[in-house]
Amino acid sequence: MKKDKAIVVFSGGQDSTTCLFWAMQKFKEVETVTFDYGQKHKLEIECAKEIAEDLGVKHHILDMSLLNQLAPNALTRESIEVDEGDEGELPNTFVPGRNLLFLSFAGVLAKQVGAKHLVTGVSETDFSGYPDCRDTFIKSLNVTLNLSMDEVFVIHTPLMYLDKKGVWGLSDELGVLDIIREKTLTCYNGIKADGCGECPACKLRNHGLEQYLLNKGEK
Repeated sequence: MKKDKAIVVFSGGQDSTTCLFWAMQKFKEVETVTFDYGQKHKLEIECAKEIAEDLGVKHHILDMSLLNQLAPNALTRESIEVDEGDEGELPNTFVPGRNLLFLSFAGVLAKQVGAKHLVTGVSETDFSGYPDCRDTFIKSLNVTLNLSMDEVFVIHTPLMYLDKKGVWGLSDELGVLDIIREKTLTCYNGIKADGCGECPACKLRNHGLEQYLLNKGEK
């Protein structure tokens, strides 16, 4: 039996789109929320909008431009090139406070629209060392959200323990692997589908796909 209503934190990328399809199988009603935080590639927001429209899912876009002012990094500044970071250091694609703010505002939106479930595509396995992708952070924030609004929200993280090979496997299990491959944008250089093939996000995504297809015996 499907649960009630969920809000999916939605960027139009591989992970959040896989989460959207996962949520559509689990919940009676699903809405999406995308955050405009001044990211370099506005196509990310357009991808999210197109996918939501194609699926007939209500799509909210919230202005988070203050985050851009507070946390300049490689995802928001043309002048900063993507750097994976030295061993033990965070890559400069890390946006401090991003998941904290996104999930907090998703919780506020959920309260307004009567949703008790929040879905996000964070993962401890392929998280580039981002501290706000850890399960301990999500559990802590879940408690804080509930206390702050006197609600009983549940934050779902269907990808938490999956590597990229596993995420492709989940999308295949959901019957949407081709949609994820062709319609989403994960590339740091703003190129849809298989992307530029050179940035860290593309390398991770494409390596996971190669591993998954090899496992299935496909080329």
